[in-house]
Amino acid sequence: MEICKMTRRENLLRTLRREGYEKIPCDMPLTSTKRKEFRKKFPLRTISSYYDFSHRISACLYRAGYKGNGRQLFAHLDLPDRFDVDPFGVGMSYGSKEAYHMCHFHSPLEGEHTTLEQIQDYKLPTPIPGMEKMLKLFVKYCHSKGLAAMGYLDQTIWERSWLIRGMNDLMMDMMMDDDRATCILDRITNHSCESGAILARTGHDIIALGDDVGMQSTVMMNPELWRKWLKPRLTKVIRTIREENEEALVFYHSCGFIEPFIPDLIEIGVDILNPVQPECMDFREIHRQYGDKISFWGGIGAQTTFPFGSTDDVRARVRELIEICGEKGGIVISPAHELSPEVPWENQEAMLDEIRILNKTQH
Repeated sequence: MEICKMTRRENLLRTLRREGYEKIPCDMPLTSTKRKEFRKKFPLRTISSYYDFSHRISACLYRAGYKGNGRQLFAHLDLPDRFDVDPFGVGMSYGSKEAYHMCHFHSPLEGEHTTLEQIQDYKLPTPIPGMEKMLKLFVKYCHSKGLAAMGYLDQTIWERSWLIRGMNDLMMDMMMDDDRATCILDRITNHSCESGAILARTGHDIIALGDDVGMQSTVMMNPELWRKWLKPRLTKVIRTIREENEEALVFYHSCGFIEPFIPDLIEIGVDILNPVQPECMDFREIHRQYGDKISFWGGIGAQTTFPFGSTDDVRARVRELIEICGEKGGIVISPAHELSPEVPWENQEAMLDEIRILNKTQH
């Protein structure tokens, strides 16, 4: 019988601090189609319990949709039936029902005609009343069950700003030192500081930030542009979190190639990098350079290994990641993105089964 001295929370936090581990932690992000597939197979199980996650994710601070008639923001457009507006007023039109995360974004403040005053006056969402109390109860419950509490503050600065202003327009504003860029980025930064402070003071163990600033083979912007506009603001968010809860671990997500930014992320206090997309970066080399300073969450290709590899390929990748990271840990094994509908169920099972085998044989 396998005997563990640590709770799952303690084990997860130790490995993320690169202090060793008893069990290899994992994650399994799934698209809505894959979640439906899971529920059909296991109607009485939850994904988190089936995969034995060491963490639970708290609820969003904001209401699920836009407060008011969001479609009015885009009355000038010929909108499809499948159209949603998020809490920040960003419109989303969809294609395939099987790929909800693939959508066309509609930015409410895009265009050269948008004035500085319009950006200054644009309404941002406020937390659901009583949410801070509910989050404290959530964290208390997680800890009572030996689980880590994780709070998400994704689209922290860059993504949220361009989704509202429009990517082309915000890029142009930044390049031209336009006050409109300063305004939207500062407003979103301050909003994220307020939200991050709530997650921190309610006791979350891990606070997840993120902005996609990488593409498949290069960065989305010149690193100097990133350092001028985004790095100081991300530093402010992380500093705010640390002031409220110095023990919280800061998780940072960006898809794509972001290697030039990694030293900066370490410098400003990021503890965990996600997902180290293997189609874009060499995990072994990234770990060689930075593995003593930062931990990792991800590592298995959601564009390659999971959809097109064999079960043996998945198992081999799990073993490779564990071998690279060594006895200190510093990794949560996970797909590099939510798994899409075409991923064979057997490949999901292979990852879980290989981790179970390694947990029995290594310790």
